[in-house]
Amino acid sequence: SSKIRNMEVRSADGVAVLEDCIGFSLTKTISKVEEKLKKAVLPGCPDDDIIPSAGNEMGAEAQIRFLKAKLRVTQEDLASVVFECRKKDDQNQNLETQLKDTKEENTRLQRTISVQQSQTEKYKMLSQEANKKSEGLQQEVIALEKVLQ
Repeated sequence: SSKIRNMEVRSADGVAVLEDCIGFSLTKTISKVEEKLKKAVLPGCPDDDIIPSAGNEMGAEAQIRFLKAKLRVTQEDLASVVFECRKKDDQNQNLETQLKDTKEENTRLQRTISVQQSQTEKYKMLSQEANKKSEGLQQEVIALEKVLQ
């Protein structure tokens, strides 16, 4: 995703071009395809749909225009996919940030719960001691009342 994030899309003569593909040579690619055609060794594409069957009747210039249009559409599709990947990457980063924040909040709340539980235990013990002391004082008051009578 970082590689996709670093790819910048620009437009040249109405055709989207990825800067990562600047080293790409159309001439070399065409010559390789022509060599394979001369050798009749195309890997598994006897009915290639790049140029439809009507392309045999087209002239060279028409085929080039057709291929350029197809290239433009493909590059636009690629730019769209790159945009979607960037958008998904941003969403993932946002979700990761939210997850991190949620984990930190959970840790903080766990600490708070722990402190409150220990305080509750402390106050329970103090309450029990106060109840015992109160019972003792009540018995002492009863004993003193008997003495006074």
